[in-house]
Amino acid sequence: MTEMVFGDLSQVRLFDVLKPLLTDKKTGKVFIKGKEEGEICLEQGDIVHAKTSHFVGENAFFLMMGWRTGRVVFEAGAITDQRSIPIPSEQLILNWASRKEEFEKIKEAIPSPQVIFRLSLKMGGEEKHITADQWSVLALCNGTKTVFEIAQSLGWEEYRTLKTVYQLIQMGLIEKAEGRGPVSKKLVKEDFFPLLELELKRAVGPVAPFLIDDKLAEFDEKKESFPQDRALPFIEALSEEIPNPTKRNEFLKRIMKLVSF
Repeated sequence: MTEMVFGDLSQVRLFDVLKPLLTDKKTGKVFIKGKEEGEICLEQGDIVHAKTSHFVGENAFFLMMGWRTGRVVFEAGAITDQRSIPIPSEQLILNWASRKEEFEKIKEAIPSPQVIFRLSLKMGGEEKHITADQWSVLALCNGTKTVFEIAQSLGWEEYRTLKTVYQLIQMGLIEKAEGRGPVSKKLVKEDFFPLLELELKRAVGPVAPFLIDDKLAEFDEKKESFPQDRALPFIEALSEEIPNPTKRNEFLKRIMKLVSF
């Protein structure tokens, strides 16, 4: 399968990447790799599936259309059995256009599904009319649950949760729980990056440390606080910088044997 790199979303819009793929009725997968990761699957010019780390389907597509960072790669010919977007692509694009402004506002207020909210400490005394959905979310905004966990607890689809959280923010009823993040994540072991650099040098030579630093910037992470659960995606992303397929496979085999997570 042929892989094409379209650049970074800081320089090119995702819509401009998708437009010729739809027009030319391409089959394959568009991958977005970086701090946020997702994929969009096309079949003969129709978008049939979309997913991010937390979302699937139409809402995942809407969220990705608003991303402004991440490297865009197209893998021509890649197919999928999943069908999370049953509507025609023309309708999907129209739906996105109608919700674009709303999603951008929600994204600005809730930059990640991992954000935690709590009851606002600055709530006024004025009377507020709260819907059943808003009450359900308000009861779970206790300073410990992420937006994603709230959606799971309620059994709601993600857009409904995001929209309700946004409404509560606008009403002044909840605020970000500053300094109260999710449970501390495990970090990679001390030998992770030295081993990674050593093996990458075998494949690409002295540019290895520069590739690692660039990839860290893409992932918006630092060596000293790199989370264990992002180690595998990081290794996979680094391997894509190795142009020789044989050396790439050797790198992956060796590093997976050497590194313990």
